[in-house]
Amino acid sequence: MTEAEFLAALRALPLHPGALGLRDDAARLGRLVLTSDTLVEGVHYLASDPPGDVAWKLVATNLSDLAAKGAVPVGVMLNYPLRAASPPAPTAPADWDTAFLAGLAEALTAFAAPILGGDTVSLPPHAPRVITLTALGDAAHAPTRSGAQAGDALWVTGTIGDAGAGLAIAQGQPGAAELLAAYRRPQPQLAAGQALAPQVHAMMDVSDGLLIDAQRMAAASGLAVAIDLAQVPLSDAYRTHAGDTRAARLAAATAGDDYQLLFALPPHRTPAAPATRIGVFAPGEGLTLHDAGTPLPLPAALGYQHGG
Repeated sequence: MTEAEFLAALRALPLHPGALGLRDDAARLGRLVLTSDTLVEGVHYLASDPPGDVAWKLVATNLSDLAAKGAVPVGVMLNYPLRAASPPAPTAPADWDTAFLAGLAEALTAFAAPILGGDTVSLPPHAPRVITLTALGDAAHAPTRSGAQAGDALWVTGTIGDAGAGLAIAQGQPGAAELLAAYRRPQPQLAAGQALAPQVHAMMDVSDGLLIDAQRMAAASGLAVAIDLAQVPLSDAYRTHAGDTRAARLAAATAGDDYQLLFALPPHRTPAAPATRIGVFAPGEGLTLHDAGTPLPLPAALGYQHGG
């Protein structure tokens, strides 16, 4: 099954009202926001990535979903696989678990997200690690991805494409340390999310790619969205690494792991956190792309999609 097919099947099962129809990245129980993310070795991180960075990324991906709800972290629950005793793989640290725990402690301290509990399981020797974290947060205002209105402007925080460039660097391409850090140690936009939540119509994080996530917000809201590729914000480091051509901008807009916030704001309103206006919502459906007014065909892949 593809991710869409599996979610459609899940929606036929009994759903709690707080699940929001499984059409968002988090569930709601009163003020409590709940989200869960899994990192799979070889899919979401490289086997050669430092264990401490894997732990940081696991925490950050979950807290990014809380950021999109304007939530303050309350705590996390960890499901962790322990491999059966065996010689480590040639590219793995001698004590992966200890290094992971050190990175986990660093992330939990940095984001004030203490452990509430979890589970441990056993893995066969050299099986890919599958690590899951569930995060809980508190939010007075928790925007969904489905509330955008026709005429709203589409905004994004930070810069786009840094983590995609960082992945290429982690795979051996030369490049700046700050781009590598964007891939390995993303920063959830918690303060920005808390500032923006009371004023936005819709908000979500950019995890699978700017274009695909904007399309998802538009579809959830029953609208069309148009994006100006020329306005997609790029960092100086990204421009130095990849250039500022149309192809480089498309690569940035379809790369994943940025963990910035994408949000819909009424026209003529100034966002409560630094952000860049990149598009507009309108009646209709689908995503259209242009470069400072020049229409562009959509790329074959808008971003990362799970499943076949």
